Amino acid sequence: MNSSPLNVSRRTMLRSMLGGSILFPGILSELLAEDAARSSDPLAAKPPHFAPKAKQMIFVFSTGGVSHIDTFDPKSSKKGRDGSGKDKLMGSVFPYSANKRCGTEVTDLFPHLRDSMEDICVIRSMQSAHFDHTEAAVGMHTGSPTFARPSIGSWFSYGLGTFNQNLPSFIVVAPHLPYGGTQVYTSDFLPAYHQGTRVIPGEQPIRNLLARTKQQKIQELELGLTAELNQNHLKPRQDDSALAARIKSFETAFQMQTAGPEAFDVGSEDNKTHEMYGLKRGDTKSFAWQCVVARRLAERGVRFIELIDTGSRPNWDSHGEMKEHVPLAKAVDQPLSALIRDLKQRSMFDETLIVWATEFGRTPGKEGKNGRGHHGDCFSVWLAGGGIKGGIVHGETDDIGKSIVRDKVDVHDLHATILHLMGIDHTQLTYRHAGRDFRLTDVHGHVVDGILA
Repeated sequence: MNSSPLNVSRRTMLRSMLGGSILFPGILSELLAEDAARSSDPLAAKPPHFAPKAKQMIFVFSTGGVSHIDTFDPKSSKKGRDGSGKDKLMGSVFPYSANKRCGTEVTDLFPHLRDSMEDICVIRSMQSAHFDHTEAAVGMHTGSPTFARPSIGSWFSYGLGTFNQNLPSFIVVAPHLPYGGTQVYTSDFLPAYHQGTRVIPGEQPIRNLLARTKQQKIQELELGLTAELNQNHLKPRQDDSALAARIKSFETAFQMQTAGPEAFDVGSEDNKTHEMYGLKRGDTKSFAWQCVVARRLAERGVRFIELIDTGSRPNWDSHGEMKEHVPLAKAVDQPLSALIRDLKQRSMFDETLIVWATEFGRTPGKEGKNGRGHHGDCFSVWLAGGGIKGGIVHGETDDIGKSIVRDKVDVHDLHATILHLMGIDHTQLTYRHAGRDFRLTDVHGHVVDGILA
């Protein structure tokens, strides 16, 4: 998992060592055989650095910049914060109250999630990587707002592999692309088979995926021959990750002819599940559908699942009117709360990490008629499940929601903590590229111990 130059050209180095008579041929043969087995199954499950709290992750990203003040870090509208005056300060537009079991305050935009707060840790002291949509969204996903880097899902796939070889290790369910486009799920310099596979909600989530037919035996023979030819072509090109990824994609695509349709067959869920998520029969496009699919994919061993809530427009970027948050919140509130309850009742909650995030928060000052501007100095994210201490709030902002006053958490810290929960030391998950070792957290990041169970 800790990559070194050996990962780049291990086979070439071993052959060079044989040429220099450094190793006995028998030992070299064993090493080459081991290397061949590894390269033939690049997505095989890999051991973590230490015992993990979680085995898989569901990452929910709400595009546009959700207002922390009007959701998970509510601020009073009293004391002159009525949109008047020089600074035009504006407290929470929506009423709020506390969860009766743990005391965490949440506005009325999220009544279902408020009722689930005893299972959720809210970080109110998050600091964004940038105040621009694209840079902040890419930064939240890759750790770098300015340079192309692999997505966190790709790092998961590279470091841990997957449990299910019949489905991709990293799946992104996205009706529309967020700011930053495909960069949010790219593998960049990591081997290409670690790139996220995008699924578009609808009647055919994975396009051009044909179910197996009565001609299956013939198809298997054809693909077997193709695989043999592909491997012969790959042997002298072991360092060509793009070619290896393309070959791997053929193999996965064949297996997905059976596994894919079954995994996305939400119609097979019972009426109780549909009602819990607020999902209507036959609906294949709502966020509720995305959440049910996320649970089904986690159930089937997909390592990293991302749900994109809305695209670049319309989204949570409420510059002119904060009431634009209302329908967006209604679409995700019940399904997210149901996802937590569903995982718990299936004994999957403790091994599945759920993270909800957005690119930044909104200003405490009024903008437009009744909206807010971009605010990267502080905002809220929340985590639940695998190894997270539920029912707590970490960090604190000032009384108007403008600045962090306690326990700042930046994007690198969040990533370091997520990796830690998956059993990975973020300083050791590296990949050699362009003459240096890269990692998701670059040269930064600290595990936020205070939120760990």
